Amino acid sequence: MNKHLWNGFINVVKREVVPALGCTEPVSVALSAAIAARRLAVTPDRIEVLVSPNLMKNGMGVGVPGTGMVGLPIAAAVGALAGDPDAGLEVLKNITDSDVAQAKVLLEQERVSVGVASVSNILYAQVTLHAGERAIAVTIADTHTQVVEIKENDQIIFAADNQATSDKPQHVNPFEQACAQDVFEFATLAPLADIDFIEQAYQLNDALSQEGLTGDYGLQIGKTFQRNIDRGLLSQDLMTDIMRRTSAASDARMDGAMKPAMSNSGSGNQGIAATMPVVVVADHIKADRETLIRALMLSHLMAIYIKSHQNKLSALCGATTASMGAVAGMTWLLGGEFSHISAAICNMIGDITGIICDGAKTSCAMKVSSSASAAIKAAMMALDGIRVTGNEGIVDTDVDATIRHLSSLANGAMTQTDVQILEIMVSK
Repeated sequence: MNKHLWNGFINVVKREVVPALGCTEPVSVALSAAIAARRLAVTPDRIEVLVSPNLMKNGMGVGVPGTGMVGLPIAAAVGALAGDPDAGLEVLKNITDSDVAQAKVLLEQERVSVGVASVSNILYAQVTLHAGERAIAVTIADTHTQVVEIKENDQIIFAADNQATSDKPQHVNPFEQACAQDVFEFATLAPLADIDFIEQAYQLNDALSQEGLTGDYGLQIGKTFQRNIDRGLLSQDLMTDIMRRTSAASDARMDGAMKPAMSNSGSGNQGIAATMPVVVVADHIKADRETLIRALMLSHLMAIYIKSHQNKLSALCGATTASMGAVAGMTWLLGGEFSHISAAICNMIGDITGIICDGAKTSCAMKVSSSASAAIKAAMMALDGIRVTGNEGIVDTDVDATIRHLSSLANGAMTQTDVQILEIMVSK
């Protein structure tokens, strides 16, 4: 048992599983704008936004919380006018209708421009606010909240690379020495007091699910399941309930509900996908609090472990990889051991690998529900001793090798898929 990895696991979960209000790509733009606005200290005349192709893809069609609108221009405008620069991924939590009205005026007057930056960073957002002769530019890169540069009138006043090493948080990657079994042992054996903070994922994402089931958000995937249960066309069984409650949370999030999601690896949908299927199974078997907490930790940490092998943003749908974390938590809740969990993850990789990410939007809730249903199917197969074998496709005999094969696909051939997806999106 590799207990020396446990502190690193705790740190990475606390860093990667955080509340986020709205889709994290436009929110990253809003945060850049809010930080620039604090330094500018006056209402900007003009706002310029430059983002990486991947961020453009994930910001074009998604709802921005509290605005009733989609896209990066409104995110930049409302972030500049009313964003909280100290709130991280909840930067828009205090905006008002008046703030939104003023932001819409900036858009109507064509004072906000958005373009694609020629950068190698997969995640990159630079927002420049102009007021008279002054211009403040704030750049976030590599993670959704990491400010790497601040410029005033083309003079660099902050650069992350120039900071003393002692001032930088030292993020050690605990997965360099770890395997999936280490994740399982930590989640199931670590002291409860060390991991019970993950319970907030249940609290936030379940509240978001309830919001999606009561409001008319997005494509109403969750409510569609509920309506057809009420009509007698679907039974309210475990699989339907998993799809209903999981997709409802994504419905609300992707259409701009003013409730935060607990994210995972920089994505609210990944946080939802890693949380809600586990919560539904825990409710179904009437699990106690400790069992739910351990299942949630197993799900979220396994999702982070799988995602750590991949680029931050890619053409591979993140909800699928997060659901591979959920399958670990669900399989354990239903009585499975590590061998069953390994089989379940391999079953999922043999099933839904290759679902593309064509940007953040309301239809993401459909992919979330598809991934959730694939997860419970994979878990039930594994518990019956059925596994996609190492002779089939990219699945290997070892779960860690299978995860690496999945990630090689995402980081390799699917990078060209990403380029093609963006070309299609911007040409419509």
